[in-house]
Amino acid sequence: MASSYDNDLRLNEQGTGDNSGSWGTVTNLNLEMIAEAFSYGTRVIANAAADNITLADGALDADRSMYLRLSGGGQACTVSLLPNTVSKVWMIENATSATLTFTQGSGANVAVLAGQVKMIATDGAGTGAVVYDLLTDVNLAGTTVTDIITANQATVDDIDLNGKVITMTGSSGDTATITVAADGALAIATTDAAAAAANISITADGTFTATGTTITLDSAGDIILDADGADVIFKDGGTAIGTITNASSDLVIKSNVQDKDILLKGDDGGTEITALSLDMSEGGNAVFSGTVTRDLTRGSIDVGNSSGVSTPLAAGGAGTFLTSDGTDLSFAEISSGSSSVVWPSNFASPTNTYTSSGTWSKGSLADDDYVWIYLVGGGGGGARGNPSGYQRGGNGGAALLLYGQAQWFNGGAYVIGAGSTGTGIGTGQPTATTFTLSSANSSTVFTTGTTAGATEGQTGANIFKIIEDKTRPITIGGQVIAARLSATSTFIMPAIVPTIPDQGGGAKLYNSGNGGYTSAPGNGVFGGGGGEGAYAGNGSTRGGSLYAGRGGANNGTTGAVPGGGGGGGNNDSQKSAGGNGNIRVYHV
Repeated sequence: MASSYDNDLRLNEQGTGDNSGSWGTVTNLNLEMIAEAFSYGTRVIANAAADNITLADGALDADRSMYLRLSGGGQACTVSLLPNTVSKVWMIENATSATLTFTQGSGANVAVLAGQVKMIATDGAGTGAVVYDLLTDVNLAGTTVTDIITANQATVDDIDLNGKVITMTGSSGDTATITVAADGALAIATTDAAAAAANISITADGTFTATGTTITLDSAGDIILDADGADVIFKDGGTAIGTITNASSDLVIKSNVQDKDILLKGDDGGTEITALSLDMSEGGNAVFSGTVTRDLTRGSIDVGNSSGVSTPLAAGGAGTFLTSDGTDLSFAEISSGSSSVVWPSNFASPTNTYTSSGTWSKGSLADDDYVWIYLVGGGGGGARGNPSGYQRGGNGGAALLLYGQAQWFNGGAYVIGAGSTGTGIGTGQPTATTFTLSSANSSTVFTTGTTAGATEGQTGANIFKIIEDKTRPITIGGQVIAARLSATSTFIMPAIVPTIPDQGGGAKLYNSGNGGYTSAPGNGVFGGGGGEGAYAGNGSTRGGSLYAGRGGANNGTTGAVPGGGGGGGNNDSQKSAGGNGNIRVYHV
């Protein structure tokens, strides 16, 4: 009887009388093939859509190995396990880069993904043969140890692992779900079938830190901040900005950064407003952008009483104003009429003249003695001309006269304006003389200016200002307070300016005169006269002044002190500077 190979390992089944003299060799080969069926083997899969693994008849073959490592390939491949009558178990390792699908007949197939290992079996049923995935629905009793488990879905007790979703089930219908979405987004949700208390609690035996680009607390109910340390601290980049503190059940709101304010903001008709600002750099001053009100009897105001408690002060009678005795506030009668003005007997004869800057002291004068303080700025310098005789005279220094009690000027600082020098063919700007009241009198600044009083509104009668302590009641935010009158009183001056000594043909002004050029230089009553200039060779007289300095003549005459404008010149050496300013004081 001839040898046959009709068995699952394709062993040589020898007939009676076969292989005379070599029967032992064949038997040994069969034993080796049986051992091979329990071994480790390798083979290379073709880089094609289909390939065959065929067990050789009666010969050693790596395809017979129980653990078969398949490499090579490069594309998805259907591998036929032949002959289709073989029933055998393999552990297949797919070491290729693509999926390998194992088939034997028209029955079910098994796909092994790249990089995975599966245990499969064939039933050897011929054309209808089936390939089985043997570890489907495997029950592993006892303890199973592994490094990594990869699965599409796994259930462990009441925990279901399905793709990117972990579902933990408590009592029936009560679940907690952890889901990973796109971009690594993580969602944790709890469900209580009875809609009672599907709470989430996070307890750390130490510090709990939540870090993210944005952290949102969104509650259908309340958000509770419960700090047993008594402080809720707001930080920006690790720096404490603000703190809310429980201090013996008092609620304390604190700005932690030095001198930084607490602001209460809102939206008024679409515009952001700051309703309240607590200024920490000013001892906590409260600044309201709107009206601050409380329930008060009409006409009353809120003041601090002797106990340091806010209390209403009833409205005063008609024609009264709010005043203070240094301790308490009260209403008093308003004085009427302006202070009587006592003029100097002669503005040309001051009590004192000051030519350098300093601080004024009333000396032996009583507080209520009256004085005049007459300021004249420095005159502007003249400019050089050209061969055609164009020369510009400098403008005269501006003037300002202050009148009031000595106490208002005492301790005031004054700065004397110096005469300026022309720059090339441009005239020098007149300089200002200023008088600044002391801080006890609000540090008010008075200046002659540099534009003949035009900028300050002191071109005519307004060069006179009265400083006096007169008050009138005004209402601000529903409260009546005392306010001082403006320091400026109105004088009505003659329309015809007085005769000015040595006056030229130019305009006569109460303040300073302009320098000569295309027109004659101006003349001033209290301000300096304009410097002489010339236009296209036509000379002009220099401007005069009644009480200040006369303007300088062409070709080198400096403006007279105080405040005379410098004369023009044919060259730089002939143009002249303006006269220095000064301050004159008159006791009246």
